[in-house]
Amino acid sequence: MTYHDDELLPISALQHYLFCPRQCALIHLEQVWAENQLTMEGLLLHERADSPTHETRPQHDGVRIRVERALPIRSLELGLIGKADIVEFHHPRDSSDSPRIIPVEYKRGKPKANDCDRVQLCAQALCLEEMCSTGVTEGALFYGTRRRRTEVVFDDDLRRRTMQTIDALRTMIEGRVTPPAVRTKACEKCSLIDLCLPDATGGDRSVARFMSRQLNAHLQDETTDE
Repeated sequence: MTYHDDELLPISALQHYLFCPRQCALIHLEQVWAENQLTMEGLLLHERADSPTHETRPQHDGVRIRVERALPIRSLELGLIGKADIVEFHHPRDSSDSPRIIPVEYKRGKPKANDCDRVQLCAQALCLEEMCSTGVTEGALFYGTRRRRTEVVFDDDLRRRTMQTIDALRTMIEGRVTPPAVRTKACEKCSLIDLCLPDATGGDRSVARFMSRQLNAHLQDETTDE
């Protein structure tokens, strides 16, 4: 199947979906967004990579590296569109050979326990494979806390996980269903917590806690007024 331009989903939505399906729906279905300190730190980290530029770096071993920043990418077969922070094209000495392509994604913080960043990077690799008609076997995540690259190999397991996430994301987007809130530790770091209201909508126990806090706050206000 080939998707049309107006059917393409943003690659960044895959990362949002694996972090929290509800957050993903709020952003990409309901067009809700809010900034906090963590999102601002991420924007600052991306500042240089988001400026479309390119440069060439000669190497002593004869390999020439072309670096493309903020490179637009897409896959009509997978229905994805986005922008790669950095893509390195390692051109070998023999110009008849295809360059080795390495996508690099910038992230604040440190490596996460789940696959959300790795899946986003793998989706970029799948787009580059379609666009350049060559295999992309590895990439890297650059985390702001560590200030160094974390290598990512696009093996069969990661590719399978990425395809499953693409399918799940498209099912949610096309169904236009915003999942209910599920309270987790990650909620405290989410910039949408005040819009998502996980304590108010996350099930009976969460609602009870939310109503209890609201009642206590109301009683405290009345005591202060007296």
